Amino acid sequence: MKVLRLDLNENSWHIEDATAQGPVTLGVRIHNEARTWSLDPLDPSVPFVIGMGPFVGGKMPGFHRLIAVFKSPMTRTLHVAALGGAAYKFMGAGIDALVITGKAKRPTVIFLSSDGIELKSIDPVFEYGNYHGAYAFTKYLLDTYRDFFVKYNARAVVVGPAALSTYNGALVSIDVNPIKGEFRPGAEDFAARGGPGTALAMGHNVIGIVAGGMYKARYAKVNDMEFINKLMIESFKKPFRQVMDEKTIKYRFDPSMGTGGTFGVNYPHYRELLPLFGYKSIYLPREVRIQHVEAILRLFWKPFNDEVFIKSKSWYNCGDFGCSVVCKKVWRGKKVDYEPFHAMGPFIGNYVFEEAVPLVDLIDQYGLDAIEMGHVVAWIFDAIENGLLRPDEAGLSDKPVFDPMRFNPEVDSRRNARLASEVIKGFVERSSEVLRLIAENGVRVAARKLDEVFHDRVLRVGKSFRDLVVYAAYGNDGYMTPNLYWAPGMVAPMYVLGRYWTNYTPTFMEPEDFAKSSLGRAIAEALIDDAGLCRFHRGWAEPVLEKLYIEATGMGPNKNLYKEIAEYSIKAGAEPMPWESRRARDVVSTMAREIGSKDWGFEDYEDYINWWRKFKVTVDKGLEIN
Repeated sequence: MKVLRLDLNENSWHIEDATAQGPVTLGVRIHNEARTWSLDPLDPSVPFVIGMGPFVGGKMPGFHRLIAVFKSPMTRTLHVAALGGAAYKFMGAGIDALVITGKAKRPTVIFLSSDGIELKSIDPVFEYGNYHGAYAFTKYLLDTYRDFFVKYNARAVVVGPAALSTYNGALVSIDVNPIKGEFRPGAEDFAARGGPGTALAMGHNVIGIVAGGMYKARYAKVNDMEFINKLMIESFKKPFRQVMDEKTIKYRFDPSMGTGGTFGVNYPHYRELLPLFGYKSIYLPREVRIQHVEAILRLFWKPFNDEVFIKSKSWYNCGDFGCSVVCKKVWRGKKVDYEPFHAMGPFIGNYVFEEAVPLVDLIDQYGLDAIEMGHVVAWIFDAIENGLLRPDEAGLSDKPVFDPMRFNPEVDSRRNARLASEVIKGFVERSSEVLRLIAENGVRVAARKLDEVFHDRVLRVGKSFRDLVVYAAYGNDGYMTPNLYWAPGMVAPMYVLGRYWTNYTPTFMEPEDFAKSSLGRAIAEALIDDAGLCRFHRGWAEPVLEKLYIEATGMGPNKNLYKEIAEYSIKAGAEPMPWESRRARDVVSTMAREIGSKDWGFEDYEDYINWWRKFKVTVDKGLEIN
């Protein structure tokens, strides 16, 4: 790999060759060399690593994700976040990975090209033309440095306002047509989980990276269709394009369901297993959940499906120009995926699709992680519902309706959407003491502090703030809120959560069996990210990945990668800890009841701890960690 090491304290840089299978392997190695496990995540000496896998520029689409490896201000250990499509242009600079240490004196944008590197002191511009937040800053850079974008066919990765004021800042990248000076429809993506934007901006005062140039594929065989088809025929008995189309059908268009993409497929697929109202739906009888999902399909799913699959067929990709999956479904100019829209929809008590669109847009403009904000909004709403907070203490103008048994979808959705907007704005602006506590500390530490501040109410209500929000705990202060599935694997003691590095199916099994399945998935998903691969392509890529590495690069995949991350977490004092949140525990126990488990009744706390311990012991044994 060609690695650019940038020291912002000295304003110096150099390029070195590194033997690494991919950006995650490189990132873990660099963090271990720097012994960052003992440092605060936002210490400027903690490296921020962003790079691409070895298979960029070839005829196999999907290998064009940018991968960020950083010490997360949420989990307090290493985290990996991925951003679709951007490596297709970033590869042109001839740099496979950028390693940033030190902190610039002024806000800085890094310009990378095949002709070199330039650092520019640029104040963030979050209002520009008709755009706001990260979109405004991207358009400002495009207009101001149009010559660079045109000459190098460049793309930008930027932060939004949230990265400057909260733990929850994302990296935002919108592909552009530099000649026309326009955004490409649907080609926007976010590396959001774990706070990579915050790590980059607060840790290093870097608010953007713009890259492009003339370099193409790193290895000749990725453009050799005879070689690629041979690999596929050996594994699937079919040529590459046929295999890829079959394995990615869910994300493009599934004729058996009449829809496609994560949003289109997940609602009719998961139905009554969808988590609603901050996971309060796990306590509802199945027949009541069915009533809720019928309203969601009518008010939330059908308007999207009619517009995107019947009327306009507005499907695009993330900027990976060779990709025919066109997973980005665009509703009247807005890219629609399941998790951000569910986070700002049914998860916060909003069943009206049109009401979710401006909320997702607001989150994207601020450069926030939508999943995390869904948990924050639902948590605030539930605390008000349970009498732990007054609306004005959270900066709200009214009381939300957060009891699913008395929820009127057509009426209450609009109220909750309006109040969610107030929470999001107040969170970024830290406009109330409660929201400031959360924005500065994250959910887990804030819950602890809120229990102290409102001690009398906690005693009177009989509920803790931490019992109303779902998260997995790491060490003393770290945590991760789960992706929006009712799945025990999303809160199980795995070393990396918040991604799909686990068994995330809505099922239940013995902890030893569940741990083995989750570990197998985690090891495979780590290799997917290390290769810079979009996981929508995992169906065809996973079976051939090892051969592809060996025959194209001369290296094998780093099968110890997940173990290396786990060992780092232990050194950082941020390994998985037993559940603190009652609702997190109940994600497991209610699923056990849902499928009729006879062996696990979860009648007392010791049952939960017993399942958790057996799961963790099995994971550690599988990793050969003592």
